[in-house]
Amino acid sequence: MKKFICIAIILALAVPLVFANGNRDKATNKIVIYTSMYEDVIEVFRKDLSGQFPQYNIQFVYGGTGTLMARVAAEQASGKLGCDILMVAEPAYSLELKEKGILHSYKSPQASSLAFDYDPDGCWYPVRINNMVLAYNPARNAKDTIPHSFHDFAYDTAARGAVSMSNPLVSGTAMAAITALRSKYGPEYFEALGRQNIMIDTGAVALEKLESGATKVAMILEELILKKREEEKSGLEVIYPADGTVVIPSTIMIINNQWSANRNTSAAEEITDWFLGTGGQNTIVASWMHSVRTNFPQKPYDALGIDEIMANSMPVDWENFREIEKILDDFQVYALSRRTTN
Repeated sequence: MKKFICIAIILALAVPLVFANGNRDKATNKIVIYTSMYEDVIEVFRKDLSGQFPQYNIQFVYGGTGTLMARVAAEQASGKLGCDILMVAEPAYSLELKEKGILHSYKSPQASSLAFDYDPDGCWYPVRINNMVLAYNPARNAKDTIPHSFHDFAYDTAARGAVSMSNPLVSGTAMAAITALRSKYGPEYFEALGRQNIMIDTGAVALEKLESGATKVAMILEELILKKREEEKSGLEVIYPADGTVVIPSTIMIINNQWSANRNTSAAEEITDWFLGTGGQNTIVASWMHSVRTNFPQKPYDALGIDEIMANSMPVDWENFREIEKILDDFQVYALSRRTTN
């Protein structure tokens, strides 16, 4: 985990800020939320939260999970974090922060309605479900000519030089995906990715390459494809991998009073309850992510239901993230540095 943070720390210095009121002036009942949700999604939540909690000055700081981890690591040295609520892409970081005594224990009344595991002490809860899938462009490639599984994504030579994924050194969901794939297929899976000449792209670039045909298939978040299909009527299609979708519960955490920016845990509790309740979950689903609530009636546009996805999902051992430094080292050595044009 140290390498993941060190590599990202430069990015943390330039992380864009998205503020509810457009400034950083001190205000009564201020709450700062660090989040890895995309900026357009943050804007929707900003409006919803402003209407729901006009008494609070709610501000957002946006960054990828790796960037936020680097920011928090730097702030720990000062003895105080810059946030009151933290929302990152995967649960492993929540386990780490709980061990460090940074998180506030809160037993949310919404917990009994959650379909996914949460911390028994109330230090973190799943708030949205991200799914790592495959995607392709049927206008450029016939479906029967491209990989339909994560295994074939790495081993099908017909796709060599035309596969892409996000950078696990920055993206928490990509980090979760490679951890699950290494666990399932062994470290040699990274060597196979290297032989495939895997491209490392941001989500926006991956979408452009799929549209243009520069990439045949991408390992990508389901929500990015669903958003493009709904908003732009794109023909890009999701493939739910035959060997299992990587299902990633993204977490919400309240920072305790010793470490929090504004020591306003009661407000943070109210906001957390809203995120976990039907109001926040409706916004989650409208933003092309899946709800964490049991039997939630809505699903994202054009997506499979989460129960169907979970029925064929790839297990992720979140405790395995204690070995993330080695996993990322292996990914760099075998998947990236040994890429070849042969």
